[in-house]
Parts: sequence; C-alpha cells; structure tokens
Amino acid sequence: MSVTINLLTPDDESEWRRLWGLYLAFYEDKAPDEIYRNTWRRLMAGDTEDINGLIAKDETGASVGLVHYLFHPHCWQPEKICYLQDLYVDDNARGKGAGRALIEAVYEAADALGRSNVYWMTQEFNFTARYLYDRVATVTPFIKYKRN
Repeated sequence: MSVTINLLTPDDESEWRRLWGLYLAFYEDKAPDEIYRNTWRRLMAGDTEDINGLIAKDETGASVGLVHYLFHPHCWQPEKICYLQDLYVDDNARGKGAGRALIEAVYEAADALGRSNVYWMTQEFNFTARYLYDRVATVTPFIKYKRN
C-alpha cells in the first residue's frame, strides 16, 4: 500500500474525528465533544510547541491513520523531547506500512527541530502494535504509574 503523510488541515477534521474516535474506542475510552473541539483547535493553531498531528492517506486518498505528538522539556538534556501520544491505523490498513510511515514522519519532525529523542507508550498486550514498535524503536524497562 502506498501511503502519504501530511500535516492535518481543516479539511481533515471529519476524518480526524473518526480516526481518533476509533483510537479512543480501541483503548476502551471516549471523549466528550468539548475535548474533540479543543484538541482540534490546538492541532490547527500551528504551534509546534503544543500538540501536532499528521494524517496518513492511502493511494485512493482515503484517510487510514493518524498520529499526535508534542514536545516537552526534559531535565536531563537542554532540548525538548518528543512524546508520540496517539497513533492509530484503521484495521483494514494495518500491517501495510501506514503505522511505520506515521512514526517515521514524527521522527523527521523531531529531527528537523533538533529533538531526536522520541518516545511513546503502549499497553503490554498490544501485540500487533508492538510487532511494529520493536522494529522501529527500542523497548525500555520503564513502567508507567498514574495517580489514583
């Protein structure tokens, strides 16, 4: 499958909503419309210091995936680091290169700003995604804790 990765544009809002909704549902979560509106507004603001979004489209122009990422300060290095927050690829496009292309596009965006440190998290049992992640990154021994 041929995939094109682009920055989100105002024309992508309905497909972004669909894909992000599927991503949230995958993790058995959902967001109220206010969160969708606020997140979309931030994505469209064009502030690379806030959240950023990319969309993957196949050769027919259909939207098949998305990624959100952001840069934040880090105490161990002077430059900000990149957190790849959300990555989703439609079921029918998985295993065909869209996920890898989205991750590599985040790598390129980070490199362009001199911020090569990129990281993300996934659930331990997300084996389909981890099959890809093991090929494009190094798994770390860190465990995430969340406030009760």
